[in-house]
Amino acid sequence: MKLKIPARFARPATLATVVLLGPWLLSSSVQAQQPKTLTAEQISEAVILVNGSRTILAQIRRNGLERGRLTRILDDGRSEEARYELRFVHGEKAEKDKVRLDQKTPQAEYSMIYGEGRIFGIINGSAFVPRAEVSADFISQQAHSIDALLRYKENESKVTSAGVDKHLGLDVYVLDLTDNANRNTRYFVSARTFRVLWLEYEDTPPGGTEAVKFTKRFYDYQVAQNTLVPYRTVLLTNGKQTVETRILTVTFGVKMEDSLFQNPSTVSTNP
Repeated sequence: MKLKIPARFARPATLATVVLLGPWLLSSSVQAQQPKTLTAEQISEAVILVNGSRTILAQIRRNGLERGRLTRILDDGRSEEARYELRFVHGEKAEKDKVRLDQKTPQAEYSMIYGEGRIFGIINGSAFVPRAEVSADFISQQAHSIDALLRYKENESKVTSAGVDKHLGLDVYVLDLTDNANRNTRYFVSARTFRVLWLEYEDTPPGGTEAVKFTKRFYDYQVAQNTLVPYRTVLLTNGKQTVETRILTVTFGVKMEDSLFQNPSTVSTNP
């Protein structure tokens, strides 16, 4: 009996992927009995295949617009609601990506933008230099993500296997990814569905001396334009929930004007 991947998640695979995974996709019983036989690359390729396949992800998710709502838990226990719009354009590698995050809270409305290896903010039409910890957090959110695993080859990141764990009685593959900036992310992947259930990483804040442990948990996976997207993400900081993000709408293949990612102080005003 062949390993069953839900029909709505199954996508045409390249010959290379079939050859790579073939011996391990012969039967669900074999997979269940031998959860430790897959290498890190085979697990990573299975995650990519289930999420839509490398070809489809590269074509459809090259750029996109995501709108949603996030809830921050403040240090005093109060919660703060915000609306956000996330725009992105993927480059050949992550360092060539363009990312713009617009947020609106009851207190302020501002944008954070990454492009051409630089990060800056915009408020009331004027550019500003974000605080070091804000910039670090913005970059960290992009570096430690499902997308980083889906693009591990394009980014020339290294993946290694950390074995198999148990999560609520289910087998979970554990993957470690190290990118070119030597940032490490540990992924926990369902051995049954090959969805990323959660990821973990540590970061030392600018000026800090102790590393902080972060955990991102992913829920409510849905199909968006033939690719798989978790519509709810929960971020925990040292085991305490600090941010919950809910996607309201996501559209890929949206045309993006370059001006969206440019510093208004350097944009030419000549006709």
